Amino acid sequence: METMHAGGRRSLPPVPRPGREPDAGRELPLADPAQQFVTRLRAAAPRLASAAQAESAVVREAVPPARHRRARCRVVLRYADGREVDMNFLGPAGEPGSPSRHDFDRQIRRWLEAGQPRDDAWLVPDPDAPDGVAVDVTAWLAAV
Repeated sequence: METMHAGGRRSLPPVPRPGREPDAGRELPLADPAQQFVTRLRAAAPRLASAAQAESAVVREAVPPARHRRARCRVVLRYADGREVDMNFLGPAGEPGSPSRHDFDRQIRRWLEAGQPRDDAWLVPDPDAPDGVAVDVTAWLAAV
């Protein structure tokens, strides 16, 4: 392919054809387990909305676990009547790439499907949460 410009002609590399990308349909591996964790939570938003019987969900914050820090997820659900529910979830601590950390989105979904039960046994104070509490899904799963 040649392109004309003020200095004359120059050769450019070929441009890919529009349409299917070379790796379309295949998930590209991410080198960083923490980024994989965040990507997985953000991708789970439609399933979280469905579990809560909401029209939509947005994962506003996703913090991967670390040895010294628990996983966090902030989800905003929007219902058909226009109501929004903004909630925080806490999960296990540890390495983001370990198998138990991959289930955080499923744990949140299970809690939503259970009708969003509220009990002091698994609601913990959280100054960063809109209503001042977060759902500790690890404690909830231990209690059910």
